[in-house]
Amino acid sequence: MSLQYLLALLLVMTSTAVAVDQITVAAAADLNYAMQDIATRFHQETGNNVVLTSGASGNFYSQIKSGAPFDIFFSADAEYPRRLAEAGLLQKGSLRTYAVGRLVLWVPIALNLAPEKLKSDLLLRPEIQKIAIANPEHAPYGRAAIAALAHYGLKEKVEGKLVMGESVTQAAQFVDSGNAQAALIPESLALSPAMKKTGRYWVLPADSYPAIRQDAGILSSSQHSKTAQAFMDFVLSKQGAAILQRHGFALPREK
Repeated sequence: MSLQYLLALLLVMTSTAVAVDQITVAAAADLNYAMQDIATRFHQETGNNVVLTSGASGNFYSQIKSGAPFDIFFSADAEYPRRLAEAGLLQKGSLRTYAVGRLVLWVPIALNLAPEKLKSDLLLRPEIQKIAIANPEHAPYGRAAIAALAHYGLKEKVEGKLVMGESVTQAAQFVDSGNAQAALIPESLALSPAMKKTGRYWVLPADSYPAIRQDAGILSSSQHSKTAQAFMDFVLSKQGAAILQRHGFALPREK
């Protein structure tokens, strides 16, 4: 067997050994940092690429209903994926709960306030002129924030202070830029590198707002079902769960 033949055979084997695929993932804004880590690890282990789009779950729901070409939808709640599944827009049996979100009250260190001590009363302090939340019409965390304010009897008292972002990411940007002095946002964003350095937060008790169960599903229109299922399995694996926990999420079994 000639050396030239062996080299040609090796080239063919190398080019076909790894079938690289690419999927497009619509991920709720609270997943921004966690999903980047998961996608990077998935690529390292499989060679497959994950293109991430981050935004409000409600906006993704509308886009998917209109035919947006995503392969997987990771929502910040269970309701939007359930509706899509009932409409036949998610593959049968693909709907899974991957995490449970945590809501926190975040304030800049510069205000010299202690949210872990003041808790919900912090929102009544004169230093807090604006409170950022995600728009409850589009974002599950926005609805959770409104529910928490009602739980503590603060909804009417602070209503005039509320500023709403289209997503939790925009709500976090409002307070990080100084356009608000406090924010009710996911712990996953409070743990992001920039916000962890510049702020402090209090984790709201789980009984102060409806549980933020976060579901995901593979779209029926996906042309990359095998890779999409592999990515979903990776997110639900011990490795994926560890990344989610590190970024401030609870696991479904912890409820």
